[in-house]
Formats: sequence, structure tokens, C-alpha cells
Amino acid sequence: MIEVQGVTKHFGSTIAVQDLSFTVRPGQVTGFLGPNGAGKSTTMRMILGLDRPTAGRSLIMGMPYRRLSHPLRTVGALLDAKWVHPNRSARSHLRWMAASNGIPASRVDTVLELVGLASVANKRAGGFSLGMSQRLGLAGALLGDPPVLLFDEPVNGLDPEGILWIRNFMQQRAAEGRTVLVSSHLLSEMAQTAQHLVVIGHGRLVADAQVQDFINRASEARVRVRSPQLSKLRSLLSMQGMRVTDDVSGNGTGPALLVTGTTSDAIGQVADDNRIALFELAPQQASLEEAFMRMTSGAVQFHASVAPLPAGYGVPPPGYGLPPRYGQPPVSSVPGYGPGPQGGV
Repeated sequence: MIEVQGVTKHFGSTIAVQDLSFTVRPGQVTGFLGPNGAGKSTTMRMILGLDRPTAGRSLIMGMPYRRLSHPLRTVGALLDAKWVHPNRSARSHLRWMAASNGIPASRVDTVLELVGLASVANKRAGGFSLGMSQRLGLAGALLGDPPVLLFDEPVNGLDPEGILWIRNFMQQRAAEGRTVLVSSHLLSEMAQTAQHLVVIGHGRLVADAQVQDFINRASEARVRVRSPQLSKLRSLLSMQGMRVTDDVSGNGTGPALLVTGTTSDAIGQVADDNRIALFELAPQQASLEEAFMRMTSGAVQFHASVAPLPAGYGVPPPGYGLPPRYGQPPVSSVPGYGPGPQGGV
């Protein structure tokens, strides 16, 4: 179990984390979510003793990280997949880690096999792709067979097969009764991986709830309705105090309504009482992304704006793509176009 108790972290005048408390329990994958700059990485570093909190404390299995006699046997972490010495092989890197924590060397080949790196165990880690480095980081986290696991953006650089693999990997570790905390910006993936969520914004707790409870709390119930008597049905539903809007999703099934703040049973009853045929009566499930955006809308640190594109943007000048004639400059050096010294895009 991981316990974060009233943790605050200041960097000079900047408050990165403010009075944050939550508990990560074993037996489920807990997603750790928040906008950029919310304090997720700082919190994970404080849990692992890499940053000292200004106030409060973090405990792993009831103890601060610094008091663990063999840390890798208690907690495994993947925070930065590229921290490995580039000239070490995957096997020698893991053997060094094992020796530092009194872990049998035989465990190295076991975890290399587990993460799919057995065939490249003797290759230099500096030549690994980001996806392979992620797998090596996972191997290091599992080396001591710890009951607690922390992962920061573990699917970076993985292809779809690798993402599916790591999703199953984390869920299997949780099913074994381990504590699994994973931070990710891929909300669609978290919706399929995590059972519980801890959401923070501006360093403060926004939500600590099961995934479905978080979605339900952050989104209004909506029902999609199609009928050959749509106009009449709209009037009747509005008279009942229901909020009715046109469904503009454009899914190709024809005109439809979205009715908010009610149930499909209530809509069906209105239609039946007025002898209105229904072609579709479907509750709409909000996504984790929609719920997250609604709950953290006031905690986004950086807001992007979309500036209008200059006239002619994307239209190459005459001759673009052709080899330059003798004595003429290449098109990439035409002022205002390409990555030449005079600006461009």
C-alpha cells in the first residue's frame, strides 16, 4: 500500500503540491491523472524519496522509502526509461541492480524473459528504441518481485501490441494482490487499464474514486432518441422540463435528439403515453476523457491558442521538389519557405 499524507512541496516561491493526501490500495490498478504541471511527477518522486517534501510524508508498506533496507524488494518503479548507462547491456544493467539489493542473479534472466527482451539481453542499452527501453525499465521494476509498483507514462514508445501487453501486464500484477500506481496522459488507455483514479490539479486533489464513479460524477446523464415524430416528441419532453438538443454527432443514422438529465425509462413513458414510435432510445456513456476535461478545466497550466494560417500556407512555390538548376539556390532557401535561415515554417 502507498499512503500520501498531507504532502506539500515548494520549489522556491512555486507550490508544486499542496496538502495532498490519498491512499493506493492493493489488488487494483490506480491511475494517477492530471494536466501538465499538476504535480504528478513531483508526487511520485516524493513517494520514492527522490524529492523531500516541504511538509507531510509518504509511506510505502507503512514506512518511508529511505527506511527500506532493500528497496527493490518492496517497491519497483519506472520513472525514466532512458536513465540506463548506454554502454551497458540489458543483462549487465539488471545484474548491477540485483547485486545492489541482494537479489539472486538468476532473477535477471527471469524478468528479461517476462518483458520480452531475452533475445537482446546482451545488446547495449544505448541502442535500444524507446519501446525497448520501456521494457527494460519494467524488468528493473520487477527485479525484486516487489509488492508495490509505480509507473510514469509506461506506454511511451510502445506500438499497439506493446500497449496491449503492458495493459495486461499491469492488470495481472494487480490481480496478484500488488499495489499498482500508474501515471499516464493516454486517457483512453487508462479507461481500459485502471479500476481506480486519483486526479490532481494545481497540486491539489481533484478526485479519488472508482473510474465509473468519476465518470458518472463528472458528466450528466444523456439519452439519444430517434423517432419518426421527432418534432412532437421534442415539444412533449421539453414540457416535462427535460433539456433537449439536436444530436450533431453525425453517425449516419438520421436526425436524433439528446435528452439530458433524465432516464430512458422516463422518455419511453412519455412516448408511450402519446403513442409515439421510437426507433432508438439509447443512454449515452460519457468517456473518461470528457469527464477528465470537465473536472480539470480550471487546473490546466498551459492553454494553446490557434492562430490563423498565413495566406498561401502549405502551397509550395514553383519548382518545389525538383532538383535545383545549376547556379540557382534550392527551394528550401526561398525566403519564408522551408527551414532555411530566413524563417519559414
